[in-house]
Amino acid sequence: MFPQKLTDARAFEIAQTLLGGFDRHYQLFGATSAAAKQRFERADWQGQQRAQALRIEFYEQRVDETVALLEARFQASQLAMDVWQQVKLHFIGLLIDHLQPELAETFFNSVCTRILHRGYFHNSFLFVRPAVSTEYIENEEPAARATYRAYYPTPQNLHDTWCRVLTNFQLEVEFEDLGRDVDLVLQAVQRQLGDFRWRANFQIQVLSSLFYRNKGAYLVGKIINGFTETPFALPILHAERSGLLRIDAALFGEDDLLMLFSFARAYFMVDMAVPSACVQFLRSLMPRKPRAELYSAIGLQKHGKNLFYRDLLAHLRHSSDKFRIAPGIKGMVMLVFDLPSYPFVFKLIKDFYPPQKENTTRELIQSKYLLVKQHDRVGRMADTLEFSNVALPRHRFEEELLAELRHFCPSLLEEEGDKQGGEHLVLRHVYIERRMVPLNIYLQEATPAQLEHAVIEYGNAIKDLLAANIFPGDMLWKNFGVTRHGKVVFYDYDEIEYMTDCKFRHVPAPRNEEEELSGEVWYAVGPRDVFPETFGPFLLGHPGVREVFMRHHADLLDPAFWQRHQQRTLDGHVHDVFPYDPQRRFLQQPPPTPAALH
Repeated sequence: MFPQKLTDARAFEIAQTLLGGFDRHYQLFGATSAAAKQRFERADWQGQQRAQALRIEFYEQRVDETVALLEARFQASQLAMDVWQQVKLHFIGLLIDHLQPELAETFFNSVCTRILHRGYFHNSFLFVRPAVSTEYIENEEPAARATYRAYYPTPQNLHDTWCRVLTNFQLEVEFEDLGRDVDLVLQAVQRQLGDFRWRANFQIQVLSSLFYRNKGAYLVGKIINGFTETPFALPILHAERSGLLRIDAALFGEDDLLMLFSFARAYFMVDMAVPSACVQFLRSLMPRKPRAELYSAIGLQKHGKNLFYRDLLAHLRHSSDKFRIAPGIKGMVMLVFDLPSYPFVFKLIKDFYPPQKENTTRELIQSKYLLVKQHDRVGRMADTLEFSNVALPRHRFEEELLAELRHFCPSLLEEEGDKQGGEHLVLRHVYIERRMVPLNIYLQEATPAQLEHAVIEYGNAIKDLLAANIFPGDMLWKNFGVTRHGKVVFYDYDEIEYMTDCKFRHVPAPRNEEEELSGEVWYAVGPRDVFPETFGPFLLGHPGVREVFMRHHADLLDPAFWQRHQQRTLDGHVHDVFPYDPQRRFLQQPPPTPAALH
């Protein structure tokens, strides 16, 4: 046995090593996020996309490095449990004045679950709940990097104040016409606020960093007047013709911001020293948005995942309904279940697949989900949380679901506990994503107006995916869902491909009567050949659906449409995809090609 003082010193050194690993991670994360400003100024859209994908990998890389370091220096996996108890206590002490304590706790959990046996995951060695408060954390340099800035305009200097709000971000590219844009913003503010009385506390609060994503930079803040707070966001884009900056629209209210921060969009790049303060400000704008999703939206998806799991455990403690097979058509490669009272679905990759999926493998499906995680989801692909070794109470599973799990996914199940079937069901690998109404079910129950809107949205979703260089593969209605905002989102990823890797072809004309009458395909089909003309019979059997689709999206059945977009993408063009209705744009510009969606 080690003497107590020696054990304590070793535990403190391990805690320091763990925190050092996290600090290195956040330094690299922050530097990449801060550099988004320069990439935006240079209009380096490909660089922005590469940085977005690479930043997602940083966390696992730092966790791996820290695990290797702890093993090399301390033989961490061989340490006694009392050492780990002391490590956690020392780690908590090191976080007292830390600016990102909640993220450091999540990093601690990630490292320790790589080292410790799963039997220790739910005891005192991990941060099952936060140990250090994030309330009122602020940077020591408030003038330089305060979380938000406050402006106190008067009716006489309101225009000048908005100009100052925008120029304080010190973008190196000039605005095309800042005075014009501020006038447009003021007109939008007047329409939003109406005829209001100017109160003594009238102010504009703005987060100190712009939010960068795709080809836009978003100014996020709120207008306070009396007891009324009005959230807003101003998208800043590069003008097509001049290359200078312009404000593209003014978004107001919680619903507009919920669309901007949607779970179906890529993570923002934000320069922030105190993430908890940023999230607290965002929650004042979107109180219905869970903290887990806000952390994910600003690129801290690992902590978002940690918060989600805590929320799930709390929900299970305060509910009694049972997990069931999810409504809708069952998937061929994924087994999907949900808890009626909880707005998420759980997806497991099956152990075996039907003949038409004979080329599918577990590794291939996992690579597709990783592709979606790292790609710009353009508001049309649901974000997923990937978990390993999730323990759920067995008695909360319906027997029909248990039978399906044991039949299709035995390699992913482990039942723990007593001989009567186990107290817990451990899912070795599971994806969790926001629940939506499957589009095929929605169409069956839709009014004529809802049907028209959903079909138009479906085509728009495919065109947005195309703009992001994604071919969804299986375009059946059942693979798309409808959100509570009426957006159509794709969520079946096992057949997606980069559009630029596909070959879009016309169906060859039959060479003789036998081929013309044949019920089988008579022409050669390569592994990535796509025949858009054949989509119709699978998608447009309903007369009402067909009429709306052909009126708005007949171009999706034309190979030339896909080929044009494919060539533009190969030429390096990055499409605009707006997280708001294009009709909200201040200066409507004609799209570069008739085929463009927006």
